[in-house]
Amino acid sequence: MEQTTSKEKILKKVRAALIFKSKSKYANIDLESNVYEQPPVGESILETFARNFTETQGQFVVCDNKFDCVDKLLTLIERKKLKNIYCLENQLQEMLADSGIAYLHQKEQLPKAMVGITTCETLVARTGSVLISSAKNSRVLTVYPPTHIVIAYASQVVMEIKDSLQILKNRYGRNMPSMISFITGPSRTSDIERKLVTGAHGPKELFVFLINDLKQ
Repeated sequence: MEQTTSKEKILKKVRAALIFKSKSKYANIDLESNVYEQPPVGESILETFARNFTETQGQFVVCDNKFDCVDKLLTLIERKKLKNIYCLENQLQEMLADSGIAYLHQKEQLPKAMVGITTCETLVARTGSVLISSAKNSRVLTVYPPTHIVIAYASQVVMEIKDSLQILKNRYGRNMPSMISFITGPSRTSDIERKLVTGAHGPKELFVFLINDLKQ
């Protein structure tokens, strides 16, 4: 007589469970409603993002238009004496070149980078996070330089993480980027003495320059 193996016993129980399903004790659980606390009454989605972003030690700069963004970017570079700015995206390279801002872009120059400038996929108001992907940005560029500057638009702000993921799905379909990352404030961790260390595994400073393209 053939012996039933442990694997066969397990598979038999699984098949039986799939055929004879027991009634759920918690059939009325609501898994769709939003469980998060709602923003204060009268607060716009942009204000919600700004509040949550700055609470995570991010630095937020509102820009009226692209020209205002360039002007404020130049001010930041001069004030903080930023050097070795690295940028890979064509549209940002054109903006920097037109403004007379020198930048690095060759692969072998990356170890010299002190500032990384990128765009993003979306901004998440609920968590104050920046969603980036490998479709637009280098994997290394968003974590290697000590300062990360994100150029974004007000129209990219969504309330929830699920909204960001839906936008990615609509944008890329089956060709999803190989890497997506939600950045919530500068890199930080706790050391062995329970002290908060900023910039341990990524940028010490995170800036978002938000261009208001929703103005009437």
